[in-house]
Amino acid sequence: MIAPGSGVRVYLACGVTDMRKGVSGLAALAQEVLRQDPCSGAVFAFRGRRGDRIKLLFWDGQRFCLYYKILQRGRFPWPSPADGSARLTSAQLAMLWGGIDWRRPAWSSPPSRVA
Repeated sequence: MIAPGSGVRVYLACGVTDMRKGVSGLAALAQEVLRQDPCSGAVFAFRGRRGDRIKLLFWDGQRFCLYYKILQRGRFPWPSPADGSARLTSAQLAMLWGGIDWRRPAWSSPPSRVA
């Protein structure tokens, strides 16, 4: 994925989004539901009803980029619809895109060496 910079703002549309929406429909959701300018350079994330599909909308300064990913197994971790929207860091976005639960990643210590 050609990624936005490390300091990018990331907004999640909590709840379910109709995955049939394209760039125009998702940009309208970013503006009307999330109350953000879709051309601001932020990344907007939307998840489908089954939870296995995600779309990211990003304005790169010249045009919209729409990224779409479908998991073969599992679901993308997502906040409750009651939350409305959520902000993520670029590191959390990378975990989300990879299918990792960005809310509680499994950090483990390196295995101990046996001498």
